Amino acid sequence: MDRGKRPGKYVGATSHKIYMDLKDIIREHALQYLPAKSLFRFQSVCRDWKLQISSPFFAHNQSHSFRSILGLFGQTPGEPPSFLSFDAKSCGVPDPLLMFIPEPVEILSSSNGLLCCKSCSVEKVYYICNPVTQQWKKLPISNAHHGSDPAIVLVFEPSLLNFDADFKLICAFPSNDFDDAIEFEIYSSRDGSWKTSGEICFASKTLVPTSGIHVKNVVYWNLKQGGVLAFDLIKDRSQLIQGYYGAKGTLGNVNGKLCSVSWCGRELYLHALANVHSNTMQMTSHVKMWEQKHVVLESRFLGGDVADAKVIFAGGDMLVIQCRSSIYLHNLKTQETKALSILIKNHSRCLPYVNSIVNI
Repeated sequence: MDRGKRPGKYVGATSHKIYMDLKDIIREHALQYLPAKSLFRFQSVCRDWKLQISSPFFAHNQSHSFRSILGLFGQTPGEPPSFLSFDAKSCGVPDPLLMFIPEPVEILSSSNGLLCCKSCSVEKVYYICNPVTQQWKKLPISNAHHGSDPAIVLVFEPSLLNFDADFKLICAFPSNDFDDAIEFEIYSSRDGSWKTSGEICFASKTLVPTSGIHVKNVVYWNLKQGGVLAFDLIKDRSQLIQGYYGAKGTLGNVNGKLCSVSWCGRELYLHALANVHSNTMQMTSHVKMWEQKHVVLESRFLGGDVADAKVIFAGGDMLVIQCRSSIYLHNLKTQETKALSILIKNHSRCLPYVNSIVNI
């Protein structure tokens, strides 16, 4: 009987240990899908939770798992930045004015929890920061002159296989050596330096600096004359993309494709880039460069005139729309539109923000 009891006791103890380990795994998996503000509250639950959430490995996993846009960073010229949370209970930052950076800054770009800012007083001085952890990094001075309103895009794509938070900055700027030409300068955190691309876009075009978007290793900007400028980070090549009617819409990333959202009459339409090489095909080809996905929204859902409405962000399954001082969220899947109980100033720049605890 003793021999029969011992294996049973041993198995029971092992099962209990496995059960406890499984609970820890499930807990960690669930926690990494939460925004930063919620995680900081959970640190006070117990010592084990605090140690788990505070570990660099957990921060790395959370930055990869949590990608939801839950707020906006906005800034009016001459004023400090501000943060508008879609859910104040779960999503927020301790210092929305970014006072932890050693000088006043202007926000330029946002990517998966990181912000790119530039000095308000010294040209060519850029900072990368995480407003949640208040970590910041001053970048080396750029080689080229980017101008007072640089067309810069921050690219940070968290990867489970890369523990370091590698990011890039891409700036398109008017060439100093060639008239009516655009050059590109790239900063790589892995190299810790700026590099001017050998690619030069010879076109009499002017970029919309605030329109930059990154989709699958390609950066896109709207052109004031219509159309889109693309710069491929892998091929180190640029391309002018023909626009469609209403091509001056807001650029975004929907289902891994470049899209443009714009008003046509009193309705909002979404077009996705289908075939960038369609202009090189035969004239009889029916392949279109841009495809209209569906009618997204009618202006009557916004409670205001179309002239007062603009799309701030288009990505994933969500559109963020500003109509006067009100913010609306539109779900592309459910076609539901809801107004948020927050008010916004007429910011010159408004950036989507992911509440991530990624370490710089």
